[in-house]
Amino acid sequence: MKTTRYLLILTCYAMYSHSIIADTIGHVDINFKLLGPDDKIVIEAFDDPGLSGVTCYYSHAVKGGLKGMTGVAEDSSDASLDCKQTGSINLPDSILKNPGKPQKVFKKRTSMMFKTLQVMRFYDQPRNTLVYLVYSDKILEGSPKNSISVVPVMAWNSNQP
Repeated sequence: MKTTRYLLILTCYAMYSHSIIADTIGHVDINFKLLGPDDKIVIEAFDDPGLSGVTCYYSHAVKGGLKGMTGVAEDSSDASLDCKQTGSINLPDSILKNPGKPQKVFKKRTSMMFKTLQVMRFYDQPRNTLVYLVYSDKILEGSPKNSISVVPVMAWNSNQP
């Protein structure tokens, strides 16, 4: 019994260990629900926690209804991502020394227990570009639905509007 409890605690910790909070920009309702909130597409933004100067915007579907209201609904795996340079980018050694190696920058739970939406960062050294990938996964199986966004690392003029 104790082993099961510890395993559950470790699983919960692992699910939230890379979580950061995204700011909600807005949403649109896509499916009316008589009871509970409507299904919607939500737009959120987060700043890359591993380096300054990049903000990512993503949209994803959120289930409404009674299941959505109580937190037991499983959101769809559909998501879209666009990342932009919003300031000066100084690449740390952890990125420069590991080109092509994925680094987790964002993780959000999309079901009660086992499904998450994740954003990974890759560094394309020959092109001096950051590539961000959004996808959804479960403990046992993921979804092939994904989206990418690229951010060329360029000099930043602080006087831009």
